[in-house]
Amino acid sequence: MAKRTRRSFGGLRKLPSGRWQANYTGPDGRLHKAPRTYPSKDEAIGWLNHERRLIDLDAWTPPAQRAAENRPAPRLTLAAYGTQWIAQRKLKETTRELYSGMFTRYVEHDEIATVPLTELTPERIRVWYSELVAQPGPNKRATGKTRNARVYALLKTILGTAVDDGIIDANPCRIPRAGRAERSSEIRLLTTDELAALTAEMPDHLQVLVTVGAWCGMRRGELLELRRGDIEPDASVIRIRRAVTFVGGDEVVGKPKSSAGIRDVVTPPHIRPAILDHLDAHVGKGARALVFTHKGGRVDEWTLRFYFKRAAERIGRADVRLHDLRHLGAVMAAQAGATTKELMARLGHTTPAMSMKYQHVAQGRDAQIAERLSKLAGGDTP
Repeated sequence: MAKRTRRSFGGLRKLPSGRWQANYTGPDGRLHKAPRTYPSKDEAIGWLNHERRLIDLDAWTPPAQRAAENRPAPRLTLAAYGTQWIAQRKLKETTRELYSGMFTRYVEHDEIATVPLTELTPERIRVWYSELVAQPGPNKRATGKTRNARVYALLKTILGTAVDDGIIDANPCRIPRAGRAERSSEIRLLTTDELAALTAEMPDHLQVLVTVGAWCGMRRGELLELRRGDIEPDASVIRIRRAVTFVGGDEVVGKPKSSAGIRDVVTPPHIRPAILDHLDAHVGKGARALVFTHKGGRVDEWTLRFYFKRAAERIGRADVRLHDLRHLGAVMAAQAGATTKELMARLGHTTPAMSMKYQHVAQGRDAQIAERLSKLAGGDTP
């Protein structure tokens, strides 16, 4: 007796001979069977997945009609599959916009986009990647290494799904470490004196943003969506529940970057007076009042970037980016003795890898700590 297998799309049946039949209900409401049986279940699933993709791409015709016309099924190109992958993937809108931009610019406009998925080989991928690497960086200061890694990682993920869908047998993206961006130079963290100088160069209504960003390790979107009600009356705790991103100039308020991003951060006691002063001077009385505003509205990322860049240049640290404040906060927390789990909780990390990296950086400053200990032993203050 034949054995049937239930699926979300289509059906499978194992025949007494051991071969597999496949069928599905098409957009026309009729049942369509595979033109032949298959020696393995995976091959039968592959046929179903291919038919489903044709339906998704609006390129479907009944398989029997194709067979009668002696016409092979349309072959899925990388451009068609990649575009559909981005559209159907469950992503934040900012991430979808980022992926779409990268795919369109560096894959879809390349010759490789017209290649059917089944004809993609490691050699074709290596040729495409070498051409990507040869492209100049986005600006004079950027080498393009981060861009290359992100684009390659995106393509590798897309083709990984094609493997899962049974469209291709193996992922042709096999270049070692191509999906990992290596920094050309280490981040030179601000000193506490430089942090104070940078803060002083910011406009009055944005100074505490720098303070909180550094000492509490918060992300930009978390800072810009902070409300009065998110801060304890004594400024001892900041509750991070939301973040704002900017898509095509529009504000999009949602959850933080990951589920771990929803957290409570205890503020260091020495910055609490500054937070309270800021709330009194620059923030409305309602719980929903934004903590950081500009000209009566939300501070957008472009305005913040302008003021931060100007302040950094004025203190002679034009190399510092806003996100480096978060790095600084992480390293200072590690120096203060935070464990990996404590760093993960404070910074909203999902995995321990990044938190462990900050601990490693903090350990690298052991020589400075040793010097300060010697000064203490001699009666001097560090």
